[in-house]
Amino acid sequence: MTKFMIPDLVSHCTFPLVYHPDGDAVARDSVDWLDTGCPQLSAKQRKALHKLKAGELTAYCYNTTPMERLGVISDFMNYLFHLDNISDGMLKRDTEILANSVMNALWFPDEQRTELSATKLAADFWRRCILDAAAGTQARFKETLALFFEAVNLEAECRDSGMIPDLESYISLRRDTSGCKACWVLIEYGLGIDLPDFVVEDPVIEALNQSTNDLVTWSNDIFSYNVEQSRGDTHNMIVILMKYHEHTLQSAVDYVGELCRETIVSFQRNRTLVPSWGPEIDSMVHRYIDGLESWIVGSLHWSFMTERYFGASGEDVKKNRLVVLLPVTPP
Repeated sequence: MTKFMIPDLVSHCTFPLVYHPDGDAVARDSVDWLDTGCPQLSAKQRKALHKLKAGELTAYCYNTTPMERLGVISDFMNYLFHLDNISDGMLKRDTEILANSVMNALWFPDEQRTELSATKLAADFWRRCILDAAAGTQARFKETLALFFEAVNLEAECRDSGMIPDLESYISLRRDTSGCKACWVLIEYGLGIDLPDFVVEDPVIEALNQSTNDLVTWSNDIFSYNVEQSRGDTHNMIVILMKYHEHTLQSAVDYVGELCRETIVSFQRNRTLVPSWGPEIDSMVHRYIDGLESWIVGSLHWSFMTERYFGASGEDVKKNRLVVLLPVTPP
């Protein structure tokens, strides 16, 4: 096959798309923050950074957050993509060094023990975040980012051995390599709330979190597949469906698209099942779930705005849904 059609997930998602009024200004400052903090970036990498538009993604997904906190979250969003970029292709021993360095920066942000840019950036972001982040939010953020690094290490182990995991193992791993769990914690930070543990651990809230995570990550597997296949990357559900489940490229894309639609249906269904914990907590929970909803719709639309997946042709792909396969480039 030389081309494939992507599913029309944008039309299937009817949630309101809202952009933060200060989004553009925050996005400019945030990309400058990462650019300045990474002097080792090549000219090509700097160009890709500015075309990423992670700040614009933040403005869609955290659209009611005060401007100061939006800037902190936007910095993390740029940083998370940066971590994804630099960990791609790393051997496991290198991802472990990266993970330990970054997590130490979160535990000891005022103690500089390395000159790694990734560590300095993490410490700078975290020092600003903890100024007004609630205790529960801080603990959950460190916990979920640690899960991200554990999954990145496992991905590197698979890459080192040339192993492609089965579908069930991949789905479990992908829910952490996405980094989404840390982003959900930042919804609380952005809103200035601190959900009690019994709310965070409620099965319905966990199901809403997972549906959102699955929609964002599985749709990303569709949108990123073309670029990834051109580099020989295999950490993608479409690759696994073709390898182990006898799918063609198009049938694999269609299958993942249907899974994405089901996650939106599941999200809407579970939203009607949220328990009540009293007016004060219910208000926080309602705003938090609105934040998950913004992530679903915001990430779908942003995926065609960024040049990370479709280059400058994003709007055409969004309209026509046709993707022409890129040639495979040698490593």
